[in-house]
Amino acid sequence: MYTAHPDRYADMPYRRTGRSGLKLPALSLGLWHNFGPDRPVETQRAILRRAFDLGITHFDLANNYGPPPGAAESALGEFLRTDFAPYRDELVVSTKAGYLMWPGPYGEWGSRKYVLSSLDQSLKRTGLDYVDVFYSHRPDPQTPLEETMGALHSAVQQGKALYVGVSNYSAEQTREAARILGELGTPLLIHQPRYSMLDRRPENEGLLDALDELQVGSIVFSPLEQGLLTGRYLNGIPEDSRAASDSPFLKSETVTEELVAKLRALDGIAKSRGQSLAQLALAWVLRGGRVTSALVGASSARQIEDSVGALARLDFEDEELARIDAVING
Repeated sequence: MYTAHPDRYADMPYRRTGRSGLKLPALSLGLWHNFGPDRPVETQRAILRRAFDLGITHFDLANNYGPPPGAAESALGEFLRTDFAPYRDELVVSTKAGYLMWPGPYGEWGSRKYVLSSLDQSLKRTGLDYVDVFYSHRPDPQTPLEETMGALHSAVQQGKALYVGVSNYSAEQTREAARILGELGTPLLIHQPRYSMLDRRPENEGLLDALDELQVGSIVFSPLEQGLLTGRYLNGIPEDSRAASDSPFLKSETVTEELVAKLRALDGIAKSRGQSLAQLALAWVLRGGRVTSALVGASSARQIEDSVGALARLDFEDEELARIDAVING
């Protein structure tokens, strides 16, 4: 029987999400590709337990996480039943709908039929009566935004979600989604964009400015850029790495000599701050408080501990930020 650590809330900072009453931990756990039947159950359990013991109260999912799709939700559902049942009200569980889940014209994108059917399936897999946050995972170019946002609003009205969010939406799409939801009476809580030292589109394309203007929270995915910012690639491509596999998320040709040189320079900056490269990368996205939470994945409990270590130093000197920019842009 699992008993959570009594001091789990002692050190984790919690940040208010936009103008809502919901606070999220500075680091949240993404149950992406490390939660499925191809991963040892005890490893999965150890990751979840260690995360919660360190104050990570938010577990983030999507309907298609696995593999296979749905497996991550099913895995969490089992752990919620066996380990976390007494702690449900201390947890924030989120899921999403948008990517392909089943054959035919109703198995992906943003129609009302797909979005609400997907949520019902997610609730069955997790064994939950409701999720805390339900997202539109990507904008649908063929479905009116009013329909997709109306489906999110219905999920709240039906008691199947407490809050709603969007992911992978542009600044303009986010503004329009917030307007529609506001008129319906279900505020847009949060946006989940990809953001890292190596991928600054939320800054460059005005998304972070839009979120500030709208008072909408943000939780960023891939802050470690698919592992590139963990230090694993400082000497090229390890044989057991994602880039060496057939993963569609990180290709071997991405890891160029120029990129490795930049990673080594960033690692030097991290060492001067007393941090690992991964800790530097997490601290960077959390700097200044514009980002509510950063999503981290993990293949071991030790990786969770290393990520949480980033929170010991989130401040940056102007000179350090300038050095990082010089490396990235050089």
